[in-house]
Amino acid sequence: MDDTWPWPSPNDDGGAKHLIPGTRLPDVSLTATRGAAVNLARYQERAIVFVYPMTGAPGVPNPPDWDTIPGAHGSTPEAEGFRDAHPDFELHGYEIFGVSGQSPAAQDEFSTRAGIPYLLLSDEKQAFADALRLPRFETGGVTYLKRLTMVIRDGIIYRVIYPVHPPATHAREVLQSLRPAPV
Repeated sequence: MDDTWPWPSPNDDGGAKHLIPGTRLPDVSLTATRGAAVNLARYQERAIVFVYPMTGAPGVPNPPDWDTIPGAHGSTPEAEGFRDAHPDFELHGYEIFGVSGQSPAAQDEFSTRAGIPYLLLSDEKQAFADALRLPRFETGGVTYLKRLTMVIRDGIIYRVIYPVHPPATHAREVLQSLRPAPV
């Protein structure tokens, strides 16, 4: 824990070490907000794909032990950070996608409530996560994806950020890493 983030911080447990530059994304279609279907393996542009455990909903309690699981908290501020930085990512030629195991209905509700301008992709059946062997954790009998970010182009991973911490400032940090160094 630190003074700026009151929940346990994630450690690099090696769960994403196999996701190396040059890895092709799996040929899996994911249901997206606004009724679309997206297959990131066939996406022929540059994109930032951030994977997150789940966004909460007003009046719904967090899963059991959520406050003690390193890296569990922060999906809403992370998504809002990408929302706020979305125009800057577009100026740099990057589309943004968020991926979680939440249902399309839960993602639609969150996207509307939070004013998310990019697509959230549901991996409810964990086909994408299974194909990439994405890191996960379990609580209350439910499996959640651990937070990570992939920079992709033409369906190929160019960079992976894992673990992600702190999630609230992650989008700005990713954006800063994409900017060319001053001359």
